[in-house]
This record gives sequence, C-alpha cells and structure tokens, in this order.
Amino acid sequence: MSPLRRSRLSCGWMAVFLALTVFGTARAADAPVASRNEVIYGRKFGTALTLDVIRPPQPNGYGIFFMVSGGFFSSHEAIDGALKGGMLTPLLARGYTVFAVVHGSQPRFVIPEITEDVHRAVRFVRLHCSEYGVKSDGFGVFGASAGGHLSLTLGTQGGPGKADAKDPVDRESSAIQAVACFFPPTDFLAWRNPGDDAVGVGVLAGFKPAFGARSDTAESRAVFGREISPVNFIRPEMPPTLIIHGDADKLVPIYQAEWFLKRCEELGVKAPVKLIRREGKDHGWPGLEKDIVIFADWFDLHLRGVKP
Repeated sequence: MSPLRRSRLSCGWMAVFLALTVFGTARAADAPVASRNEVIYGRKFGTALTLDVIRPPQPNGYGIFFMVSGGFFSSHEAIDGALKGGMLTPLLARGYTVFAVVHGSQPRFVIPEITEDVHRAVRFVRLHCSEYGVKSDGFGVFGASAGGHLSLTLGTQGGPGKADAKDPVDRESSAIQAVACFFPPTDFLAWRNPGDDAVGVGVLAGFKPAFGARSDTAESRAVFGREISPVNFIRPEMPPTLIIHGDADKLVPIYQAEWFLKRCEELGVKAPVKLIRREGKDHGWPGLEKDIVIFADWFDLHLRGVKP
C-alpha cells in the first residue's frame, strides 16, 4: 500500500474517531441550539473555508472556538457528531456561542497552512463579533488531539494582525483569552522524551502528509519540528490553559502535556496552567464528553469571572 493511501486511510479513521469516539457515541441530552449557520471565513486555492456559528437560546456574550481536527483532518461530520454526542451541550447550556472551525485538511495542506486557517477564523469572528453577539475580548478555544494542538497554537501564538493589511480580517487579532484541550501534541521533537523525533516519522508516520516534504530528512525535521511545536512559543502573557490527558495514551503520550506544563513553569507563565490526568485512559475514552463540563467551568472562571 502506498504512503499516500495509508495517509488517507489514517485521515478517514481519524474523521470517524472525531465524529464518533471522541465526540460521543453515548446517548446524550440534545444540545440547546437556537440556531446554526455555516459561514465562509476565507478561501484558499478556490476552496471555501467554513465555520459553523452555533448559538444557544440564551447567549452570555462570550464565544468558544471548537477546533474540528483529528490527525489534521477536518470534517463537517465531526460537528454533527459533537452535537449529537453531547460534546457541545455544557457550553451551549451556559450560554456560550460556539464557532466550530473546519480547516483545510491533510494530505492537501500541511500544518503551517492549517494553522493559518484557524488564525484567520478567529480574526474573522472578531471582525464580526457584534453581528454574532460576542465580546471581542471574550474568546475561548478547545479541541482534541490535533484540535488540541491547534488550540495551544492559538494560545501561544495568537496575536495582533497587520494594521496595513488590505483585507480587514487580517487587521484583527487572533488572540484567545482562555484555552482548554484534550491530549494535544506540544513538542514534535520530544515525543516520549527529549530528542524523540515524531515529525511525520515513528508513531506519526501515518500522518506524514501533514508535515509535508520537510519531514523527509533529519535536518529539515529538526527545524520544522521547532516551528510547529507550541512548546517553543510559550510566553509569560499566554492565556489560562487547561489540558486533560490520559496517562495510557499510546498515540500522544502524556509526556507531551507534562513537558508543556513544565516549560510554562520554567518560563514564568503568569496565568494558570493546569493538567488533569485521566488514569488508565488512552487517546479518547467513553464519556469524554462529560469532561466538557470541566472546560465550561474553566471558561466560566477565566472568561466570565464566575466560580464553579
């Protein structure tokens, strides 16, 4: 079987994983949705980039970005799975407007191109925040696996746009005010321990197209791995960040979360950074949607100033 064929199978599996496993197969209470609209936040090589605006019946004025991504593959089916599986229910029940972001997927697009998409999505919503009824300085973000990586990427690298940009979207900030995520990759050059290279090789060989040609040699992987790893962009002013990670995760080892937390401590991050370990849990687990209540508490506290 060709590497591209294996990659496509991996992407397909991950899409199913997102829609069914991570985002719930258990019967759950229907999410309290007042409206759901798909909007185009950008275009790339003739392809429309879209996000779903999911409004609750009683909006609280704050917005949460949902990074719809697994293996750096994104699909609308995963949004349907998240709603049906109850993944978004705790957030919508507390009045958060959810922006479910679908990005350009591998194997066509590589990670830096994907991160450009999610930065643009935040900028787009910020430009139109009055239309969506959300505060321009009241954004949270969450995701799982690759979606967790993209959440941390926004948390560590989100920032001002270009004041002189021709496109008004590009003038807006992509900064996020609170982050919560499940089992995120944080350092592709220290996968299970320092020096363990996973830039499209080893356990992540099935996702090689997400890394592109720069995963072909050790030299290029060393440079590229630093560029795409959120741990290398930790700054003291980054937003409050919560990670939930299973300590038996065989795909993204819990070392990824532990290493990120350690570097935050070493670099003097001022906001709270917290890791919750799930004993014996692998890369996703039944009932994971219930942990979104913890995310909702996190956003309540760090966006709205409301204690659980």
